[in-house]
Amino acid sequence: MRKMKNLELYIHIPFCLKKCAYCDFLSFSCDEKTQISYADALIREIEFYGPKMKEYLVSTIFIGGGTPSWLDENKMVEILETIYMYFNISPEAEISMECNPGTVTAAKLEKYRRAGVNRLSIGLQSADNEELKLLGRIHTYENFLKTYEMAKNAGFVNINIDLMSGIPYQTAEKFLHTLQKVVRLKPSHISVYSLIIEKGTPFYETYKFDAVKQEAGMQTEMLPTEDEVYRITKLTQQFLKNTGYEQYEISNFAQPGFECDHNVGYWTRENYLGLGLGAASLLENVRYTNMTDIDDYIQRSKQIDFVAFEQENGEFANGTNLHISADVVSRKAQMEEFMFLGLRMKKGVTRAKFQETFGIPIEGIYKDALDYLKEQELLEIKAGNILLTEKGQDLSNYALAQFLL
Repeated sequence: MRKMKNLELYIHIPFCLKKCAYCDFLSFSCDEKTQISYADALIREIEFYGPKMKEYLVSTIFIGGGTPSWLDENKMVEILETIYMYFNISPEAEISMECNPGTVTAAKLEKYRRAGVNRLSIGLQSADNEELKLLGRIHTYENFLKTYEMAKNAGFVNINIDLMSGIPYQTAEKFLHTLQKVVRLKPSHISVYSLIIEKGTPFYETYKFDAVKQEAGMQTEMLPTEDEVYRITKLTQQFLKNTGYEQYEISNFAQPGFECDHNVGYWTRENYLGLGLGAASLLENVRYTNMTDIDDYIQRSKQIDFVAFEQENGEFANGTNLHISADVVSRKAQMEEFMFLGLRMKKGVTRAKFQETFGIPIEGIYKDALDYLKEQELLEIKAGNILLTEKGQDLSNYALAQFLL
C-alpha cells in the first residue's frame, strides 16, 4: 500500500477586535455578518480542496489570525467539523489555535477542545500593563491570567504563551520580570519574538528613525539599543534554559516533548495548504498565495475554478481563482530554503536529508560556505548534523546569508 504524504493545514481568521499598533498581519475588525459570510466562504474552500488531497495525511492544523477566538465559536466548530469531514486527519494530529485574552470564555474553550483543538497559543506579549498599553493590546496581565486559568480548567495541557521583546523603553531587567511571571505558570511552550518596526503600522510612524539608529548600533531615544536587545536575548536564553525550557529554534522554547510540530513543518519544508484570506501554501514545490480582498474572496468562493499561472520560463502552474499567484520554486531556491529555514532550528540540518532531497552531497553545493562558516566559528558539524554555533545564532542573519546561491 502506498504511503500517504504529510500535509499541514493553516486556516486564516483575519478578524480582530482592535488592530495592535505594531501589527502588519492581514487582520482587521468588521461586523458579525461579514465574519459569518467569511466563515461560510472558508468552509466552501475546505470542501473544494479536501477531495483533491486524498493522497495526503494531515499531521497538523494551525488556526491563526487575526484573532481566531473573536469569531463566533459555533462557526469555528463548523470549520473544524468540515475539515474532519473532507480531509484525512492523523489521529495524533496537533491542532493549534491562537487566542487572545479578553476574547474567550470558559464555554468557548470547552467547545474548542471538544471540536479537536489540543494546543492553544495565547498572545500575552508582556506581563507589564504599561507595555501592553503601549503595544495597543486590548487586555491587561490580569485578563491574561483569567484566560490561562480557564484554558487549564477546560483541559488544555499544551499551551504556548507568545511574548514580545525589544518593546520601546524596555530593559533586560524589565523583560526578566515578564519571563519570571510566565514561567511560574509552567506553560508547555514559550515563543519570544523581537519587535520589528514594520512599514504601514502606527509604530513605524513613531519609531522609524529610532529603528534605523538601532540597526546602525547608535544610541536610540525610545527603542532599546542594539546592545540592550542583545542583553535581552542572552538573558532570555539563559533564564529559560535554567527553568527547564529547551530552545529548539531561534524564537521558540519548549518543555521536553512540547515543540510545535506545525512550525517545525515549516522549517523543514513540509507540504502545507493555507486556506482563507491571504493564506500561503507550499505544495510539491509550488508556492501559492490567496487573495487579500475579503469581498472578492467571499464572492469567488461561490464558484472556485482552476486557473493557470504563467511562469517566467513560459510554463504554467495550476492554481485557483482564489489565488493571486502560483510560483514554481526553483531547485536553487529549494536548496536555499532548506538551509536557511533548517538552520533556524537548534539541531540544524542533516547531510543525509540534503542528499535524499536533492540527490547530491551538501558539500557539492555548499562546500565553500560550510568551510568559511566553520572557520569563523559560526557553524559546526556533529555526527552528520550541520548547525549554527551560539556565535552563529547571534549572527544568524549574516550566517544564513552565506547560503544564498
